[in-house]
Amino acid sequence: MARRVVITGTGIVSSLGFEVSELWDKICAGKSGIGRIERFDCSDFKVGFGGEVRNFDCTEHGDITSKEVKRVDRFVQFAFAAASKAIVSSGMDFTSGDPYRHGVLVGSGIGGLSEIEMQHDALFDKGPSRVSPFMIPKLMVNAASGNISVHWALKGPNSAVATACASATNAIGDAFRLIQLDMADVMVTGGSEAAITPLGLSGFARMNALSTRNDSPETASRPFDKDRDGFVMAEGAGVLVLEEYEHAVARGATILAEVFGYGMSADGTHMTAPDPEGKGAARAMSGALRDAKMNPDEIDYVNAHGTSTPLGDKAETVAIKTVFGDHSKTMAVSSTKSQIGHLLGASGGVESVVCVQALQDQTAPPTINLDNPDEGCDLDYVANQARQMPIRRILKNSFGFGGHNACLVYGTAD
Repeated sequence: MARRVVITGTGIVSSLGFEVSELWDKICAGKSGIGRIERFDCSDFKVGFGGEVRNFDCTEHGDITSKEVKRVDRFVQFAFAAASKAIVSSGMDFTSGDPYRHGVLVGSGIGGLSEIEMQHDALFDKGPSRVSPFMIPKLMVNAASGNISVHWALKGPNSAVATACASATNAIGDAFRLIQLDMADVMVTGGSEAAITPLGLSGFARMNALSTRNDSPETASRPFDKDRDGFVMAEGAGVLVLEEYEHAVARGATILAEVFGYGMSADGTHMTAPDPEGKGAARAMSGALRDAKMNPDEIDYVNAHGTSTPLGDKAETVAIKTVFGDHSKTMAVSSTKSQIGHLLGASGGVESVVCVQALQDQTAPPTINLDNPDEGCDLDYVANQARQMPIRRILKNSFGFGGHNACLVYGTAD
């Protein structure tokens, strides 16, 4: 019989704050973290706004020195800060116990993009001798997992996932499976992303993937709304501490939620566009429910991928209807990307923290900026106001470029 896996700690870095309580309060109040980008001049860019993390100093969010910070990319700094917060909130002491039973699995869709840009400039402006010797270990997608492993001496399973915008959800699901299979007792897991850079912003804008609502950034992310015109880039990190149930009980940990199921699939149709019938997404949702041994009508709330793209929101709605049938009309569905933007590979991490808070508070977070639902988007998207309601089971969706689909089922630990 598979071992039970629970969540005992959460941590975030986001455009709406660096503390889970702050993020949750602002989400429930319908606040937006989207604004004009300040880290670089984007006056000539097609898009000049996003969910930027401002006033962030990694040394204020964990046991790390300024010298150490200089040796890691911004996405690793976000991951380190979120992991520090998650570990503290879990009460886990990694100096005791078997370090080979403690692991880390953190995903990122892009990794150290800012480092690539800086070292490219150094190479062509000053020559190859001026390229930093830290470039490769800074830009690697696995740099977040590696640095967390080294800092806390986590010597168990250590891996990283890069499945575009499904990365964090795949990472959490894979960590869940490792504990189930008795390959670890504790896993630090989630996702981190810092792709709001000149190159990152330009690349997504050139794909016509981003909203161009430059005159009103805070209303640009509007999942399921008829006037949506693309997603809003964001950055940050979301990290969970997953733990085997008996291990958590034995040390007197506070159990925040339980992970019940994990499903994944591929669309296999296009590198950037979703299957319009949502077949792959539906397969991943059904797989997560089957893994959790739950019927569709046991899900109370779906935390949607909901990126605010014309194709994606419709495809996800179709997939939800396929899986849940008549129950799709009675359950709550919402996208918190409307408030914090799309954190790409980190989105499933931050949104999983939101799911934990929804269970704790018995509140479905809202989809803000939903003023005029699209004709093909006709579910209960918790428009514009958070809703207190009984929530025992949640389905979390994440879908990424390349046709990657990943879904998790969370719930209260019975």
